[in-house]
Amino acid sequence: MRVTGGQVFDLEQGFVTRDVCTNGALLSAASGDSQTLDAAGCYVIPGLVDVHFHGCVGEDFSDATPDGLQRMADYELSQGVTYICPAGMTLLEPELTAICKNAAAHRSKNAGGAELVGLHLEGPFLSMAKKGAQNGDFLHAPDVAMLRRLQEAAEGCVKLVTVAPEEPGGLDFVKAATADGIHVSVGHTTADYDTASAAFAAGADHATHLYNGMPPLHHRDPAVIGAASDASHVMPELICDGVHIHGSVVRLTFQLFGKERVILISDSLRATGMPDGQYPFGGQEIEVHGNRATIVGHPETLAGSVTSLMGCLRQAVAFGIPLEDAVRACSYNPARSIGIEGRTGSLEEGKEASFVLLDQDTLAIRAIVFKGALVQQ
Repeated sequence: MRVTGGQVFDLEQGFVTRDVCTNGALLSAASGDSQTLDAAGCYVIPGLVDVHFHGCVGEDFSDATPDGLQRMADYELSQGVTYICPAGMTLLEPELTAICKNAAAHRSKNAGGAELVGLHLEGPFLSMAKKGAQNGDFLHAPDVAMLRRLQEAAEGCVKLVTVAPEEPGGLDFVKAATADGIHVSVGHTTADYDTASAAFAAGADHATHLYNGMPPLHHRDPAVIGAASDASHVMPELICDGVHIHGSVVRLTFQLFGKERVILISDSLRATGMPDGQYPFGGQEIEVHGNRATIVGHPETLAGSVTSLMGCLRQAVAFGIPLEDAVRACSYNPARSIGIEGRTGSLEEGKEASFVLLDQDTLAIRAIVFKGALVQQ
């Protein structure tokens, strides 16, 4: 396939005018067949990578159902999200084990839709005080043996684990998980600056939905946010749905951390792509009105988003983030955060041919190509 006439995303230059060629499932210097795709009036961007979302179209990753996970993968691909690392909730170990086994089986089956490239254990190793919408009844102290049992059940699928490092055993957990090749994210935490800094020095390289589920940035107590900023290897997540974080703070965060480090996530729930109403959520109920989801009976507690990652990209641009920076934060940066940037995240020769054509005026999806094949929409 040869894609012609588009403005093509480039990590160094932003957008450039050039052709994009595929040879089978990979990007190449020349087209491997006679198929041509006209991208005039479009941006050509890498397929998006979501390293933190829970569900969509009425399904939740924590339900651990094969059909549900397949529906999620199909929907995500239809939204230009080509690689997914879905997140589990705070649940008991048997339920978490089922989630892990379902993810491993889905990956082995390879039945289509966005590719599952890992899973994110957002719980249960969190702080009660900052659990947010997580179910406090199922919280668990950081437990290396438990993490390893879950990784075994997942057949190596666990790529990210969130932990509150101030909890007993937290720093030892960070060191052990990092040594096992799992990326550790600090989140749902009351950690002060020194504790968060110690966790980052111990190997944690990620911050779960920055600002949400952690102490605020204070000029005398910068806490996790300040510690993450000071640790140059740490990549912070942002839920850019227009609800969780003010546009000014989104712009400030890109300035503070730089375009090379910020990761946009959707943190989307099963209500994404669904009408307003009430939906089950990790043993609780959520209520959705428009693009806002809260715990039933607790309207002040946000429960995740109902916006796809592509919707978050558009919202970031509406907030004033340059398109090339928003694209990087939805593709290359999240890919790098879980170690798959060699496969995807940019449109370089030899990487997988997964990309999206966006209308230059509206950022609406005009075409999706996944591993060299045009996705029918």
